[in-house]
Amino acid sequence: MMDFLKRLGFYLVGLSIGIVFLTMFLKKKSEETGVYFCYFPNCRTLKDIRSKPIYYVDDAKRQLVEYQLDSLDVAYILTQGNVDFSKSDTKSVPCKTYIVDSELKNKEWTFTVKNCSDKATIQKIETK
Repeated sequence: MMDFLKRLGFYLVGLSIGIVFLTMFLKKKSEETGVYFCYFPNCRTLKDIRSKPIYYVDDAKRQLVEYQLDSLDVAYILTQGNVDFSKSDTKSVPCKTYIVDSELKNKEWTFTVKNCSDKATIQKIETK
């Protein structure tokens, strides 16, 4: 029994060291290449939205000017935001509608984004 515990201990120590080196290697590689691994639904949805040309409806364009937001602010929100799947319409065809919440410039922002197969359209911008 003691021999098994000793081997298990060595295995766990080696496994933990390997995981640490692997995460450091993958993190360095992702920073250099700009390739990030998205496994969670929130990350995958935002990455899908960002991979397409982004358009704005007229009201959203007006709201951008009114709230003094630029394209960098929009990119930040679509990168760091959280998709509220309970409020989003994920089953509509051909385009799904997502609600993206984020904090920027000490304000809470909510974007309504219509995500089609060839483009993403920002429908509405709200602040709280």
